[in-house]
Amino acid sequence: MHQQIVHPPLLPSTEIQKLITGITGITYKIIRWNTKFFGSTISSFLKLLPSIVNKIKESDKKEVILSILNGVIGDYLEEKNNPLQLGMEFRSQSKSVQLNAKSLKENFPNNSGKIILMIHGSCMSSLQWTRNNHNHGEILANDLNKTLLYLNYNSGRHISTNGKNLNKLLKTLSKNWPVPIKEITIIAHSMGGLVTRSTLYYAKKQNQNWAKSLKKVVFLGTPHHGSPIEKIGNYLDLVLATIPYAKPFAKLGKIRSAGVTDLRYGNIIDKDWKNKNRFELKSDNRQTIQLPKEIEFYAIAGVLSNKLNNLLGDSLVDLKSALGKHKNPDKDLNFLKENTLILFENNHLDLLSNPKITDKLKVWLS
Repeated sequence: MHQQIVHPPLLPSTEIQKLITGITGITYKIIRWNTKFFGSTISSFLKLLPSIVNKIKESDKKEVILSILNGVIGDYLEEKNNPLQLGMEFRSQSKSVQLNAKSLKENFPNNSGKIILMIHGSCMSSLQWTRNNHNHGEILANDLNKTLLYLNYNSGRHISTNGKNLNKLLKTLSKNWPVPIKEITIIAHSMGGLVTRSTLYYAKKQNQNWAKSLKKVVFLGTPHHGSPIEKIGNYLDLVLATIPYAKPFAKLGKIRSAGVTDLRYGNIIDKDWKNKNRFELKSDNRQTIQLPKEIEFYAIAGVLSNKLNNLLGDSLVDLKSALGKHKNPDKDLNFLKENTLILFENNHLDLLSNPKITDKLKVWLS
């Protein structure tokens, strides 16, 4: 930063400028020495974090912190095998569920073979399905006599990586479930909807039996065609890199995880990102992946204002993206009109606790 300010690009430096750099250079050397002494890389700092996080007494607060950290740099935590990385697991009442037959029978002694699986969004955890003392899944499972299951995962990893992992877990779950599975229903919020679509793609590719039990999928505020926030972040990277004084800040913007950059256009398979610079400014070049015809799909979108406003959407996902609409007919997801719902004066998180959604889901899922 100092170099960019004192010595502007393409301009000659004066003796005064050289003197200033010489004096401040001593200060920077001291800063660098201290930095190297206390830990020269982010890994060194992150190694200290587990002991700090473990001192937090409330488990819910600890989990929220870890979920956010994993959402932002979860791919890095995994790469460095940091103990703060979250693994993918199924949960029941906030407790991890092992996928062997004995554990599943103990955790779900009375079930009808009908499962509701809740999949959370970016930087969130399974605990956050409960908001303002309201939980769609708990109400639906009780009223419709279904077994409630949650997925918890590291949302900083590539969406397709989580999609493939979930496919494997569902295969094992289906194999060891205590009774024959009659139906699976998935309710997914935000990024969770993209993970669901990725899972379906790989399950269909491998002809997995569990996918035959999947009857209905509900998307809550899912950025099927990307989120404007990540698109703005991508443009900001480019702008900062072209302004000499701001160029050092462009590097900071590139700390964000693979999961976050996948949200730019809604990447759901490996081909969408492999062998590509994920920070490069480029157009939407995703593979066209349509929704399977044999499953019923539903889409719910929020709008901040009291009227249709595609630009604002729910503050994180614009209306067209949440409803799967695209100017390219091949990419349009073609949700049936009766299978969509728009909630006015609702933001992205309000979709987790609006009772109107629960009422609509009872009609759709019964």
